Amino acid sequence: MGANEDQEMELEALRSIYEGDNSFRELSPVSFQYRIGEDGDPKAFLIEISWTETYPQTPPVISMNAFFNNTISSAVKQSILAKLQEAVEVNLGTAMTYTLFEYAKDHKEQFMENHHPGNSATPVANIISVETPTTAPSSKKKEKKEQLSKAQKRKLADKTDHKGELPRGWNWVDVVKHLSKTGSKDDE
Repeated sequence: MGANEDQEMELEALRSIYEGDNSFRELSPVSFQYRIGEDGDPKAFLIEISWTETYPQTPPVISMNAFFNNTISSAVKQSILAKLQEAVEVNLGTAMTYTLFEYAKDHKEQFMENHHPGNSATPVANIISVETPTTAPSSKKKEKKEQLSKAQKRKLADKTDHKGELPRGWNWVDVVKHLSKTGSKDDE
């Protein structure tokens, strides 16, 4: 069987196993998240597993970059990722996403023994990932606002009041001209 057939079979199995499980989330057909721990549990954490094109012959990308994990120290994240990496090496060549999620659930207390809830959040610069995906990040450009010259700003300010609104009746001249051209008057 090819890698794609293995992935399709594993995807189908994951969907049926985790149907109705609020901890499981399918981000895409090749990327999954699982929350280890209950809602409100200070030692809960989120694991994201993304399959490469040649998975399961090659290891998946395991990440703990989710915002949900921002209170976990980088040392604890590194420790969890290292233990999961060991499990990946043992299961290389087989469908392992379910196995990794279950391994993390079974060893949650051991993984989080050095985690002390209430510590300051991990700085964004310390985000950890085992392997970076091969896709390049999409570059997003902010649209620039139209720049006005001083003269344009002054003219705009002269037309508007201090709240930026046009004064009452600023377009009445246009209305009067329109009515005079169309002949709409009260003829009584």
